[in-house]
Amino acid sequence: MVKQSILGRMAQLAKANINSILDQAEDPQKMLDQMVRDYSNNIAEAESAVAQTIGNLRMLQDDYNEDVKNAQDWGNKALAASRKADEYRSSGNASDAQKFDNLAKVALQRQIASENEAKSAEPSIASQTDVVDRLKTGLDQMKGKLNQLTSKRNELVARSKTAAAQSQVHDALKSIDIMDPTSEVGRFEEKIRREEAKVRGQQELAASSLDAQFNQLEDLGEQTEIEARLAALKSGGAKPAIGAGGNSAGSASGSTVEEADFDKL
Repeated sequence: MVKQSILGRMAQLAKANINSILDQAEDPQKMLDQMVRDYSNNIAEAESAVAQTIGNLRMLQDDYNEDVKNAQDWGNKALAASRKADEYRSSGNASDAQKFDNLAKVALQRQIASENEAKSAEPSIASQTDVVDRLKTGLDQMKGKLNQLTSKRNELVARSKTAAAQSQVHDALKSIDIMDPTSEVGRFEEKIRREEAKVRGQQELAASSLDAQFNQLEDLGEQTEIEARLAALKSGGAKPAIGAGGNSAGSASGSTVEEADFDKL
């Protein structure tokens, strides 16, 4: 069960879609750092399990090889005892011949036992070999995935730093971009434009006031002339200019003058 659990976890990690995981992450760099740590821990755990499994396999193989060697040794001993029995039998020593035949039988019995031990271990060795091969393959895949994760992490960190640097440069350029109304220079220019507009308004206001003053001067000059001519009339001096006496005088007197008043003269 432990081996199967390790194999399942290794297969799941090896098949993990890194890009899909990163798409779901709020902070891909932190996610990658955590994934690298998790993968490293899982690889260390898997390496320990694989090493233990390989160790168990090697013990089975050692026992198997020992059983095979024992079977060969007991076979050789059985053969030697049988030949020895034949020699004693040919020399007429039946007692020793029987003795060595019995030794040959014991050797053959032990040979059979060693062979059975070896045969019974073969399925376990085959199964354990298959597990070890799959564990090694999964471990290699996990190491490859870890390399991929590490490369991706380094790539994203480098891209993040580059983007941050580019953003700083952009902000610096933006602050001195005279075409950008949100920049410092743009705001300063807008302030100057408002001040210039205020000055133009003051100039227009001043010009309007000056025109009014000149108009007042013209009216004052006309009034002065009227008063002068009226004084001349009263003193019997110079005659008023043609067309200048009536309307101007009426206007100068400040009273309303009707045309009918002239008929009464």
